[in-house]
Amino acid sequence: MARTQALDYGEKRNAILKRSARLFADGGFERTSMSSVAAECGVSKPLLYHYYTNKEELLFDIIHGHLEELCEAIVEADVPAAEPEERLRGLVRTLLDCYRDADAEHKVQINALSALPKDKQDALKALERKLVTVFAEAVKGINPAVDDKKSILKPVTMSLFGMLNWHYMWFRPEGSISREDYAELATSLFVKGLQGIR
Repeated sequence: MARTQALDYGEKRNAILKRSARLFADGGFERTSMSSVAAECGVSKPLLYHYYTNKEELLFDIIHGHLEELCEAIVEADVPAAEPEERLRGLVRTLLDCYRDADAEHKVQINALSALPKDKQDALKALERKLVTVFAEAVKGINPAVDDKKSILKPVTMSLFGMLNWHYMWFRPEGSISREDYAELATSLFVKGLQGIR
C-alpha cells in the first residue's frame, strides 16, 4: 500500500529544498551526501527518501523552482510598451529583488546544473532562455544596432547577466550600496555602454 502524504508535506518539502540548496552551495553538490542532507534537515534518511529518491532529483527541484520563480516574476514585471531604458531598469530591479533570499539557489544553478542528466539540463536551460529572451528584447529596444545582420544581441545581453548573476560574490546587505541602488548603477553602466555600440 502506498504511503499517504502528510498534511504538511509541501511545507516540509520546501524546507528540505531550502536547506539542501545551502548545503550544495556551501559544500558542493558532489561532496554532499543524502545523509548530510537528512541531518541538516533534521529528518531520518528513510523520511528524506520519501520526498526525494536521489540527490539529482533534489538538485533538479532546487534549480527548477528557482528558475520558475524568476521567470514568473520577470514576465509579470515586463512592460514592453514602456520607454526602453525604463523597461530594462524594471527588469533589472525585479531580477535583483528575486535574488534577495536566493543566493544559495542561484549559486547551485550556476555551479551544479551540469551535474544533471542531459534531459534535465535541457528543461532547465529552456527556462534560462526564457529569461534571456525577455532581457534581450529590452536590450534591443535601447539599441537596435546590436541585432543587425551580424547580431551581437546575445553576447551583449549575457554581459548584462554577468553583472547581475555574480553580484552575490561581493554584495552584502549591510555594505555601502543597497540592492536597489546597485540595480540602478548596473543598469546605468550597461545602458551607457549599450548606447555607444554602432
